[in-house]
Amino acid sequence: MKRPEICAVIVDTDLDSLNKVERVVDLFEVRIDLIGSGWSQVIEKLHKPWIASNRTIADGGKWRGSEEKRISELIKAAEMGAEIIDIELGAKGLEYIRPMIKNKAKLLISFHDWESTQSPKNLSKIVQRQLAEGADICKIVTTARKFEDNITVLKLIASFPAAKVVSFAMGEAGIVSRILSPLAGGYFTYAAIKEGSESAPGQITAEEMRSIYRQIKL
Repeated sequence: MKRPEICAVIVDTDLDSLNKVERVVDLFEVRIDLIGSGWSQVIEKLHKPWIASNRTIADGGKWRGSEEKRISELIKAAEMGAEIIDIELGAKGLEYIRPMIKNKAKLLISFHDWESTQSPKNLSKIVQRQLAEGADICKIVTTARKFEDNITVLKLIASFPAAKVVSFAMGEAGIVSRILSPLAGGYFTYAAIKEGSESAPGQITAEEMRSIYRQIKL
């Protein structure tokens, strides 16, 4: 089995913490909405591939500007070297945005459920929609209310063996799915740069995640 890949989420301009964690991660997510206007300076310090995302408040982020400006920041990120651009499945005008992104980067289409974990059938339909929209990578993130929700999101990965899928559940009850996702065939998993800088409920640090994988010889 290949080494599980960890994507560390950058939420601020703390370059010291960024440098310390870089050795244990495989890629970064640059949260434009959380970092603010200094995000373009942060990427100058990255030595590994990076994803750009820019979440609205409705999608769990802090972007307060116009939708046009939000998308323009993502296109700017693609022009500045982002390997992957994350855009939400429900984004308006996705059919027009898609070619602008895919001309320069891979397209990750994401879906977040902040309330629950839907049935396997419903989640499969969401992945099918993502693929139909041209996703190079499909990201499904739910909220775990019970342990069985971990099994649901992990099984989803196996349902699409030909696709690149990232699937796990948020919350304390979903931590196990974050850890096991790449072991179940997930493309990668997400982790925090440091304690206190988590971008979503249940996120553990990249150091903790890598330590777990080392303990199980991965």
